[in-house]
Amino acid sequence: MSGNAGLKPRSLAESGVKPFRSRDVSILFSSTTINKSRLQISRRTSTSTGTGLNARKSIRKSIYGNQITINDFEIGKKLGKGKFGKVYCARHKKSGFICALKIMDKKELINFKVEKQFRREVEIQSSVKHVNCIKLYGHFHDTDRVYLILEFAIHGELYKLLKKKGKLDEVTSSRYIYQIADALSYLHDRHIIHRDIKPENILLGFDNTVKISDFGWSVYSNQSMKRTTMCGTLDYLPPEMVEAREHNYKVDVWALGILMYEFLVGKPPFEEEFKSSTYKRIAQVDLQVPSHVSPEAKDLIQKLLRYTPEKRINLKDIETHPWIVKNKPHWDEINLEEGV
Repeated sequence: MSGNAGLKPRSLAESGVKPFRSRDVSILFSSTTINKSRLQISRRTSTSTGTGLNARKSIRKSIYGNQITINDFEIGKKLGKGKFGKVYCARHKKSGFICALKIMDKKELINFKVEKQFRREVEIQSSVKHVNCIKLYGHFHDTDRVYLILEFAIHGELYKLLKKKGKLDEVTSSRYIYQIADALSYLHDRHIIHRDIKPENILLGFDNTVKISDFGWSVYSNQSMKRTTMCGTLDYLPPEMVEAREHNYKVDVWALGILMYEFLVGKPPFEEEFKSSTYKRIAQVDLQVPSHVSPEAKDLIQKLLRYTPEKRINLKDIETHPWIVKNKPHWDEINLEEGV
């Protein structure tokens, strides 16, 4: 794909997500209805432990191998909006299971010629089972729309937290970067490149757990395979993309460096008013780290944001980097509720 065809603009919309409590049920769920559809849940539904395990088992038992209608769910408030659809909070009436329902218009998918991309998104996300990746429980469709049943992240987009606080402290940032690095390492071991890491695609769950979401630009690719599609978000593009060179899984490593910088500084490192200026700074790796960033954090950012992909730090080595080691003992002191 040439030019900027694969670029996605940064979202400025508020997600509207609030921490969910039992007393909020009447507020969270509205009378919004969706046309009847037939539903089948994927055999690859997660069996991981954690909050809501019994509810997940109940919903699997209730609908596995059977067809039910959308009327078996209560549809709640809109959580977010993307280029190809909207995401709502939903609850399975019988079990009380809370999930997110991503709804996309078939005509839009066809008009933008992304049917193949959508099928790949479903295939990849349904195979992913990692605590720091949003789970895909199943999918269904009707005459006009397709639907993805996704894990509900109670605190919504990390972008919302960043916008409210301006930037994150190093203890909080280190915990989030550690988790995202672990998730990306998991994906890469399974030959999956995400290709769209950014705050809008990182969700926050319970206990300061971050969740990678939106696998729309993800692809299968072994570590030696090179890709050519220019995709993702402008501020997070690596030099090999802006220079129209082939790329591989190392684009996710670069994006992690941009994300870490934005956590600590409050904006991406190469952000400029004009796209051409941003492209130029990325290609030159014109990196300027503010003095308030610790030496350990600066070192990791520089190791993530290297021009040559092969010289970027191995994700598995982040766990033992001095910045992570220094901050890890303080992770239990993080109080997310103060920031959301």
